[in-house]
Amino acid sequence: MIIAVDFDGTIVEQKYPKLGKEIPFATSTLKMLQEKGHQLILWTYRSGKKLDDAIEFCRSKGLEFYAVNKNYPEEVFESHISRKIKADMYIDDMNFGGLPDWGEIYQRITDPNRTNSKEKTHKKGLARIFG
Repeated sequence: MIIAVDFDGTIVEQKYPKLGKEIPFATSTLKMLQEKGHQLILWTYRSGKKLDDAIEFCRSKGLEFYAVNKNYPEEVFESHISRKIKADMYIDDMNFGGLPDWGEIYQRITDPNRTNSKEKTHKKGLARIFG
């Protein structure tokens, strides 16, 4: 599955243009999704130095993306073409209902038939996944 992931408010706390602190389990969950074969695209409003800072933050956590703000690494971005990313799923804090915790995100992606009860996720999910 191709998953487009926002940065500010999703991987780190919303502090744009500064870098916020990592949202708990964000990078470790994304790395686990990569290990399961998912391709991750960093899809963010950031550009220039601010984008470089976001990429370096993720690298410092051991997270490398398949592509950044494009559909595939070799794509040439032209200013008259929309930056819309083609993905199977988008993880963004601006989703309807906000950003679920990363344990719930992981479970929904890896087991879509699972009941998405936040209570079950908080009690069992994070402890089982990261414990």
